[in-house]
Amino acid sequence: MSPADSNMMVVREQTPSDALAIVPIHVFVPASQTTTETDFEPTPMLQIEGTTETTPETPKQLQETTPTIPPAPTKIHPAAEDAAALLMMARTATYVPKTYPGVPSFSLGLTDSSQEGASTQETERAKSPEAANLLEQLDDLVQKIASSAAKGKNKSPQIQRETGGESSAKFETPGAINQITDDMKQKCYIWGTRLKEDADGNTNEYEEMCTLIAQNEYILMRMHLASLQAKSDIESQIVSAICLILNQKNKKRFQEQIYCLPPDIVSMALSDHPNGEFISPKTNKEFRVEGYPSFIPFIDRKKLTSHPYIFAPVCHSGHWWLWMINTTKQKCHILDSLHKKAPSEERKQINKFNGYVFSILRAYVGGEPLEKDEKEKEIKASYVKISGQKTSYDYAIYVMKWLELIEPENIKKGKYKWDNWKQEEVDHYRVEYASRILFSEMNKQRDRTIRESSAIRLSKPSSVLLSPFCQINSADIETA
Repeated sequence: MSPADSNMMVVREQTPSDALAIVPIHVFVPASQTTTETDFEPTPMLQIEGTTETTPETPKQLQETTPTIPPAPTKIHPAAEDAAALLMMARTATYVPKTYPGVPSFSLGLTDSSQEGASTQETERAKSPEAANLLEQLDDLVQKIASSAAKGKNKSPQIQRETGGESSAKFETPGAINQITDDMKQKCYIWGTRLKEDADGNTNEYEEMCTLIAQNEYILMRMHLASLQAKSDIESQIVSAICLILNQKNKKRFQEQIYCLPPDIVSMALSDHPNGEFISPKTNKEFRVEGYPSFIPFIDRKKLTSHPYIFAPVCHSGHWWLWMINTTKQKCHILDSLHKKAPSEERKQINKFNGYVFSILRAYVGGEPLEKDEKEKEIKASYVKISGQKTSYDYAIYVMKWLELIEPENIKKGKYKWDNWKQEEVDHYRVEYASRILFSEMNKQRDRTIRESSAIRLSKPSSVLLSPFCQINSADIETA
């Protein structure tokens, strides 16, 4: 055996005279596995013990049981000797030399996580007392490293983390959106919906969180996303954002058949005509599209005139329902998750006003109105019987899901067969919509979303965190 093919390790052997003797043990190492002298320097093993330097890696057992994870810097620069020593331990633990006749050998019995299932650790320990002794010393050393780092008052244990650039790289292509994990969605939801309050009582509710590039820039603030918190009424801007995103999807449903009309103009018109009056009590004028210039750019003129179906979400007094307009047959239907018919005379009047607004909007962009002249003020829509919600705050969730799923041609005799969702599914849709908006390719601030969502660390297991779509406060999470 050549010097290049063997390494020498020194262990203590108990002799009959109780004196220590130095016994050389040769370990066979194939030529392809030989390492340089710098990989196995003995000095770092002595320098690590009792060190107060930050460690490059927390032991696996410590990571799993620590209830809170303190912030860690983006880059880690461990002491060179510490890194070399841990590298040596890792290589020793994972490498198992081959056994050849006449060549003594042994294994420390350690495996890394990828080999855990197939390890023969206990067997090797039983076969080799010397290996077990070394293993115990190594375990003690690792525990001392972890203990020393944990006791440092001004230093936090260094935890390998993903930088913003690394996260962005995973999402840089349109196809990569499918790689977003549930963990990432939950972190995005927590980051996007959590409001902070400073010592003076000021909040970050007006912070700009998302800029969707549709026909123009559509900006969402944190207060809009915060409305996706559990048991909250969802803001109109969230529904508009989903409409803009769906209209851009490369699917036949949205490119040729169904146009989702963002509800901004309709919502503003209802605020000016609160009871469905055709003459506004605020302006003393009839509805005109020109009165809402800020929202006109977000209307897709071509799709509004060409698509056979218009899906138009409507909100009044916190309640949402969906208009389905068949522009070919000029028939209108209403899907309401709470009502199977208009609940009041006021609602009937509001529905007439809504039909009037839709007709004028369609004519404004160059299409045929739903009705002409005075008949525009008498447009009627029949209610469709459909399974609905059990709460008083999920109306918008149903409307947004219906935008995606309802097939208008399947409405038969005023009914629509629908398998309703369980409440936990409805709750989870809040997580889905937050991540869908913030991770959208249309979002100009998407890189920031990925970077800052990645920084979220769940601090501890709790009943709240087991249901990540429920409201979470600062006591339940840590941000780096």
